[in-house]
Amino acid sequence: MKILQALFFPPEQPGGVSSMIPFMQDRFNKRGWEMELFSLPKRVRSKGTEPVSFTTFDWEAYAGHPVVDKYIQTYKDYVWWTKMRLQGKYDIIHAHHPIVGLVMKQLFPDTPVLMTVHSSYERELILNGKIIANGPEHNFLTSIYRELEERVDQLITVSSSFKQYLSEYVQEPEKIGVIPNGFDEKRFRPVPHDNKVPQLITVCRLVPAKGLDILLLACAELKKKGNPFVLHLIGDGPIRQELEQMAIELNIYEEIIFYGYMLHPEDFMPFFDVFVLPSRAEAFGSVFAEAALCGLALVGTNVGGIPEQISHGQNGLLVPVEDVQALASALEKVISDPIYRYNLGRVAWDKAQNAYSMSRVVQQLKNVYRSYRKSE
Repeated sequence: MKILQALFFPPEQPGGVSSMIPFMQDRFNKRGWEMELFSLPKRVRSKGTEPVSFTTFDWEAYAGHPVVDKYIQTYKDYVWWTKMRLQGKYDIIHAHHPIVGLVMKQLFPDTPVLMTVHSSYERELILNGKIIANGPEHNFLTSIYRELEERVDQLITVSSSFKQYLSEYVQEPEKIGVIPNGFDEKRFRPVPHDNKVPQLITVCRLVPAKGLDILLLACAELKKKGNPFVLHLIGDGPIRQELEQMAIELNIYEEIIFYGYMLHPEDFMPFFDVFVLPSRAEAFGSVFAEAALCGLALVGTNVGGIPEQISHGQNGLLVPVEDVQALASALEKVISDPIYRYNLGRVAWDKAQNAYSMSRVVQQLKNVYRSYRKSE
């Protein structure tokens, strides 16, 4: 069976999906399955010129808005690049971005195309202040879900929570499959360590949707109460300067290390104690699974797919979105009690090994792929 994994970002780009797929490909290839990767290089911009049309809505009604125009041009670019680079035939195409799924079905109409929706682009844009809720860009992006349902052979998503979110925009939500992301157990593993000062870590893009302003405010509360800690903030983004200035004003700059972008944070993540990320929205939250596989205690918000990973009080702590005091209390609890922190991390590792291992996701995908192969 010849399978194409079609990505939007190149595999070397940061992010759970792009970093996960090459390791998944390696597992399949070692088991005798033929699997290729395909993506749009960053250098390909404004190359495509073919008209775009959808079957379930008229996208031109939203033309003239920057997000929509960029989306449509990227769609055209993906068509141009795919036609130029892909000449072979595939038994199955597994797409990992809405543009990719729609383009692949357009160009390979007789090939089963599976589409995993990994996140909500429109929710991130709203939270990051780029578009307004229920505005034209929002309505355009949510209309894409119905178009995907109409055209691809199978919709899959990464959490039951996100499946529920998608159900508002499709006609048959019960047909959406749920396969959480999988992670290579060899890349993420605990390391024995003993930190005299509790070490907190977060890994994310520095955007408002990740709730880092709430995290800094909570850290300021920790310092006021005399709790020692160091926060390692890995990632880059448009609000980095704003966050650094906020840390200075809150008198916690000396307790925080801003690393910027790092390609392989998993190389030293196991040496920390607590992973914390107070996201305002999260379809799955791959980095929580990665931190759990490193044996870290988890602190996250009760939103999206995060509660499907964190069982409150067992492998981590959940707090309400935007609640500074609740986050500060949760962090104080885990950093002040090393035994409690260790037990949370141990249970987190055990659950992640069972639920989010690459072996598990490979077996689930094999079953899905075989079902489409047999149906031909």
